[in-house]
Parts: sequence; C-alpha cells; structure tokens
Amino acid sequence: MLYRESGQFKTSYRADQAIFPIRQDRIAIMALLAVVFILVPIVADEYWLGSILTPLLVLSLAAIGLNILTGYAGQLSLGTAGFMAVGAFAAYNLNLRVPELPLIVDFLLAGVFAALVGMVFGLPSLRIKGFYLAVATLAAQFFIEWVFTHVGWFTNYSSSGVISAPPMVIMGVTVDSAVEKYLLTLVMVAVLALAAKNMVRSRIGRSWMAVRDKDVSAEVIGIPLLATKLSAFGISSFYCGVAGALWTYCYLGTVEPAAFDLSRSFQVLFMIIIGGVGSILGSFLGAGFIVLLPILLNNIAAMIGHGTLQADTMANLEHIIFGGLIIFFLIVEPHGLARLWQIAKEKLRLWPFPY
Repeated sequence: MLYRESGQFKTSYRADQAIFPIRQDRIAIMALLAVVFILVPIVADEYWLGSILTPLLVLSLAAIGLNILTGYAGQLSLGTAGFMAVGAFAAYNLNLRVPELPLIVDFLLAGVFAALVGMVFGLPSLRIKGFYLAVATLAAQFFIEWVFTHVGWFTNYSSSGVISAPPMVIMGVTVDSAVEKYLLTLVMVAVLALAAKNMVRSRIGRSWMAVRDKDVSAEVIGIPLLATKLSAFGISSFYCGVAGALWTYCYLGTVEPAAFDLSRSFQVLFMIIIGGVGSILGSFLGAGFIVLLPILLNNIAAMIGHGTLQADTMANLEHIIFGGLIIFFLIVEPHGLARLWQIAKEKLRLWPFPY
C-alpha cells in the first residue's frame, strides 16, 4: 500500500513537529500546489477563474477566519460578513486617501482595521457566550452594515452607494485579467492558510482550544480569558478583513455594503459546519461544497430536463436538493467533510488490517 508511514523515522524535534509528518502527505501537497499554481491557470478559462475559483478561494479564507474564532476558540459569531465589509471599505479608503501605500499593504492594513473592530465587538465574550454571544455579533453585523450605508465618507459620498474598486497595480504591474486576479488571491490565501495552520499548533492555538473546551479550567491553569478571547476575535477578523478586500478587488470589482449582508455571514458559517469545525482543511472543503455543488446540480437538472424546465423551477429544485444533501451530510458525519477525509486516511494507513 502506498499510503503507509512504516520506515519513516524522525530523528529530531523539528521533524517530529512538522505540519505534514508523513512523506506522502508532503508529496501530495506539493503536487496540489503545482496544479493550482501552474496547471489551473493554463487549462481553466476566464469564467472558471474569475467567477468560480477566485470567489471559492476568498470564501475559504473567510471560513478559515471564522474557524479560528468558532472552531478553535469556541466563540460563536454571526458577524463574519460585517468584518469582511470593514476590510473591503478600509482597503478602498486606504487606496483612495493614501495612494502611496502598496496595494498589498492596503490589504494587510484592511485586515488590521477589521481586527480592531472585531476586538471591540469581542469584548462582551468575557461575560456572555453561546447563543447570547452569537446575538451580540449579529448586532455587529447590522451595525457595520448600517454605518457603511449611511455614512457617506466611507463611500466617498457616492450617490448610489456602489463604487467601482480602483485598478490594482502591484509593483508597477496592473492586475486586471482573471488569471492575474486568481494568482494574487491564491498567493494570499496560501500564505495565510499556512500561517493559520502553524498558529493553531502554537501556544496561542492551544490556549484557544483550552478556552473552547472549558474556560473555567483554562483560567485555573493560568490562561488569561480576556486576552485569549480577544486574540481569537482579532485574528479571526483579520482573516475576514483580508477576505473582504480580496472579494471587492479580485472578484466583484465594486465596493458596496449589500455584498456583505447577513446571508454572507450564514454562507460562511455553513461552510465551516459542512467542511469541519476546527479544521483548516475543512474550511476549503466546505467552501468547495457550497460553491461547486449548486453548479453541479444546475447542470444535472439541465441535462435531465433537456432545457424544458423553467428557471424558477430549477432554482427551487436546486435549493431543495442542496438543503437535503446538507442535512444528509450532517447526519452521516456531524464533524464535517474534514473528518471523513481523516477517517479515510486512517483506514488507508491500517489497510488491510482493520485493527
């Protein structure tokens, strides 16, 4: 069997603490990166790159941010889209009012602004938790959306409230094609996903999980609750803020509050539930499920109906099947698709001996 770790000895702490300790996993990751960085931009057309893969990557980044907060730190949040909006409008205003800053710095500073806002709305987490905290973050969602709709300074006093994103120029190179936007998004997502993977294995990640499992016990062993929870809110919002900036610049091309409404928050929440709560891989799997499955169902319905089905009928059929599949997956494996992938790997490592 190819997927087996027998004979792979670790002779140092560094090798023992590697992110991917099994050689086959490292080879698979390298092959996957080669495919998404080299093969996909060559074979995929403009529609797939600009309308499917780029938003999938951005939503994966937002799902990683929410997974840090909800999956690893145990703090429920329904304000993900609000923090994405902070990042989007911060990047736009930085680009507009401080044009000397490089665009990548604008994106990172947008994440910092979103982190500050997230930490402010994370202050109630010391006194409330669970559904009460979810309602508090829901208030953040409505408040942020209202501010960007009614305060004209953020939209540069645009009469319509919808403004075009400025052209992207990085180191003198204009980024305007679907391939260039896809590669820019991919680089940002890959770097931040690797950082998140390392972060959750570090001291701060273990503090988050200790607070998630039992906050009273975590406080007894010396973990500061307020600092730990606020760090989770801040880092989570940073990821969401960068995702919001990428959503505006690389996917929509416009800056508008309606793109970050409550349904966007629920969409990201469904991604981590289906993909796997407390899993970086699950963030990508959940985003892929939410983005790609409706397209697949739509194509199947078109093939079965031979173009005779009405558009509204197909939309309703898609929603019914999509909802049914979500319920089915949650019943079969409530820990998400990432857990199914982990079980498959464990069985392959033991095959053909089940015990």
